Amino acid sequence: MGKGNKAYPIIDLFAGPGGLGEGFSELYNADDSRVFKSVVSIERDVFAHQTLLLRHFFKSYPRYEAPNDYYSYLEGRINKEVLIDKNRTNWEHAESTALKISLGEETHNEVQQIISDRLNSSKKWALIGGPPCQAYSLVGRSRMMNNPEFEEDERHFLYKEYLKIIIDHRPPVFVMENVKGLLSAKVNGESVVDKIVEDLRSPRRAIEKNKNGLKYKLYSLSQSGEVVAEIKAKSFIVRAEEYGVPQARHRMFILGIRADIDVVPGTLEKSDPPSVEQIISSMPKIRSSISRRKDDYNEWKEELLSVSATSWIPSKNKEDVSVKKEIKNALATIRNTPMDKSSTKYKPPRVMKSWFFDDRLKVATCHEARSHMVSDLHRYLYASAHASALDISPKLRDFPEALLPAHKNVKDGCEGKMFSDRFRVQVKSRFSTTITSHISKDGHYFIHYDPSQCRSLTVREAARLQTFPDNYHFEGPRTAQYHQVGNAVPPYLAVQIAEVVKEVLDKMQSD
Repeated sequence: MGKGNKAYPIIDLFAGPGGLGEGFSELYNADDSRVFKSVVSIERDVFAHQTLLLRHFFKSYPRYEAPNDYYSYLEGRINKEVLIDKNRTNWEHAESTALKISLGEETHNEVQQIISDRLNSSKKWALIGGPPCQAYSLVGRSRMMNNPEFEEDERHFLYKEYLKIIIDHRPPVFVMENVKGLLSAKVNGESVVDKIVEDLRSPRRAIEKNKNGLKYKLYSLSQSGEVVAEIKAKSFIVRAEEYGVPQARHRMFILGIRADIDVVPGTLEKSDPPSVEQIISSMPKIRSSISRRKDDYNEWKEELLSVSATSWIPSKNKEDVSVKKEIKNALATIRNTPMDKSSTKYKPPRVMKSWFFDDRLKVATCHEARSHMVSDLHRYLYASAHASALDISPKLRDFPEALLPAHKNVKDGCEGKMFSDRFRVQVKSRFSTTITSHISKDGHYFIHYDPSQCRSLTVREAARLQTFPDNYHFEGPRTAQYHQVGNAVPPYLAVQIAEVVKEVLDKMQSD
């Protein structure tokens, strides 16, 4: 966009805490003005909407000009009411753009009117977001296989609401995101993804059956050229770790361009991701605590110092000796280095500083360790020591017998038949595994690589691996914060998608 031009409007549906929208809002012109502005973001979850609302407030100010009150709120020096009261005009603006609405037939007319009013006859804009996808996910489907109500789950069909909005407003460009599990999902024996792709090409025919007249050309962000019927839907997969995101996250992104627009989009440019250690090692060391009891540092310490690597690992082979050494070093640190279970001390990561860092930020938010059972503390100690020594997270078969959980399927796990990586360390030298919403339930798949901390990742560490800037604050209880982070689109991936969309809108004829 040329200097002096207005920002392109964005309509963000099923916005979650705002990861996709955050990326679009972080694309700037040479004069620090924003290329895009979110005129409507819609999310129905209470806590995700609170996070979204706070972020819209932050972004209602020009770059670098958010009020000191925002930082005072993050520091805990003022509460939300004071923040709102002192900045009422901008808060009301945020309330007008971050909306808590459950999309569906009941709200369709209301949403149609809101979008029309906010677009105000704009010709160059983009629709972004993707319908909720839990029902499509591989885990969700395996759990629901024998549930007769599963086939009728509304989450299968919320994309039809997305189609209706496309029909109503005819966006020149849309970006629809969904889980990779969609590729193998079937409803009534029919491939879900094939149906969705067909419908996105001809949205009016999908909803109004015999009517045509609105067509879209579909593109992948990772492969050039239009995705036509003969090309498999897996070409829509984007692997976030190939684009500088420190996490293996494979999702479907479908870029649609209205058929009357003669513009061919570019694709994302590949770049190497940083490692887990580069992203989270600057976070202050903290410890877990013991679940279901009042926190007592000495009790936590004694429970760990009571372990004996020798009794766990009698073997003297080279690999076991190196794991024992890591355990011994960790226990020495635990014995001699007092640690708190949370910290607000703020330091940016070692890499990507311009993306994460805010020099006005005085505190790290959401950096508090959860509690674990004593038996899991021991497993985390062993698992992280194993990963530190051998640069690989252990499988169940690698665990000493004394540390195996008392689950009925543990034998199958040891034999590699199922859940063999029940305890997964985020190895420091690599990018992380996928940060999923499961992190809200337990930390077994998200163990910190430092054996002396004996814990799973904090919300802030997970947010870093998801590439949320450090001044991005998550509202609600900790479980809800984890859930929001796990379900989001990585903003650093989203800003690169925004660049592709910008080029399409720039090339469009003005009329």
